[in-house]
Amino acid sequence: MTENILCPLDGRYAGKVKDLAFYMGQNALAQARVRTECAWLEVLFSLHLPKPSPAPQTVEKVLNSLSNLSVQDLTALNEYEYTGRGAIAATNHDVKAVEYFMKERLAATPLKPYLPWVHFALTSEDVNSVSYALMLADGLEKVLLPALESLRRMLALLARKEAKSVMLARTHGQPAVPTTFGKEVRVFESRLARQLEQLKKSQLSCKFSGAVGCYNAHAAAFAQVDWPQAAAKLVAKLNKGRKIKLFLSPVSTQIDNRDSYAELFDNIRRVNIILLGLCQDFWRYISDGLLTQLAVAGEVGSSAMPQKVNPIDFENAEGNLQLSNALLEFFANKLPLSRLQRDLSDSTVLRNMGMALGYALVAYQSLQKGLGKVSFNRAFARAQLKQHPEILAEGLQTILRAAGVTDAYEQIKKITRGQAVSRQDLENFINPLSVDKATKERLLALDVWNYVGLAQRLAGGKL
Repeated sequence: MTENILCPLDGRYAGKVKDLAFYMGQNALAQARVRTECAWLEVLFSLHLPKPSPAPQTVEKVLNSLSNLSVQDLTALNEYEYTGRGAIAATNHDVKAVEYFMKERLAATPLKPYLPWVHFALTSEDVNSVSYALMLADGLEKVLLPALESLRRMLALLARKEAKSVMLARTHGQPAVPTTFGKEVRVFESRLARQLEQLKKSQLSCKFSGAVGCYNAHAAAFAQVDWPQAAAKLVAKLNKGRKIKLFLSPVSTQIDNRDSYAELFDNIRRVNIILLGLCQDFWRYISDGLLTQLAVAGEVGSSAMPQKVNPIDFENAEGNLQLSNALLEFFANKLPLSRLQRDLSDSTVLRNMGMALGYALVAYQSLQKGLGKVSFNRAFARAQLKQHPEILAEGLQTILRAAGVTDAYEQIKKITRGQAVSRQDLENFINPLSVDKATKERLLALDVWNYVGLAQRLAGGKL
């Protein structure tokens, strides 16, 4: 790559985010604006405001053709904004450039008499509001949700596979009780699944009500028209075939309220927090030796230490999740705010929403790659468990409590807390106890391999 790339999403990670860029990149924004303007023209024609209105089949044919921008179309549109085109000087205004571009294209069609109706009664933020909502909905529905669902399924499979894989659990970093690796994986899968269900129900707001949200120009030109209903008709038209739908904010200023953006970004941020915890736990499991990694042929772990197989996928995911969350939190705090009826500080911010989702997408892909390279080290897990028979203390004192021993906790604490304990030490404690035979047998049968409670059942997703 010979270009000077400022952002790694356009360089190192470009191949990983190309699908997201298709739906949320600069070209996608231009496409969404044209689609919005075309849909509004269709609504205006359906209201029979131009007299006479063009035939519906003509409108559909011409606008469908215009809605799919070619490379040449995008070049022409950019010329209107940046350099000027024909007799029109550079607008330095992206939405006005769309209007001029559409008029140029429509001038060569049967809709030429209707050029005054392009961008009729609209402010730029009407078009932008709908366009950004369309882009976010597309990026979420077509790219982010499938990537997350694939990751969730991978975790579910791993949880079932390792449901019986007993391992040492730690609380406060100290040996606690046995668990299974499958159950610990299921914790992350179940949390992710809950957030995914919320994401799938996301709806994104938009507004289409003029300069300060009052339909001033609309009502001045045609007071008899129900303009909020016309705006709702536009949104319904653009929602066809969508799972993630747009909704019209009933009251707004010049810009949309964007509370729904904050809700969406916080939802994705929660997803990322869950996966961040997974990254850090798996990093520790690899570091401890509980998980081993596949050594990829040709891959280098260190420029100086040939033996190394680093947990790079989990580290990459961790960093990109944190980057994504920093942006998502900023967007959630920034975008619902505006001075009075509008300030421009949101404009440059909105253009960066794809970056937050892009870094998240890179992280999800790195996590999938990392999960595909790890294996549970059963020999290590058994050796580790064998070193810590004191983790049976909870079970021993609970069985004794059930048998009516009132100071069971204190007795077990006396021989285990802060001390190195062997299996023989535990048996020496159990054998002289004055308890019934069945209780003593239960105490002696307790082992680090079988004291796992319902872990296997939980790992299988069955409660």
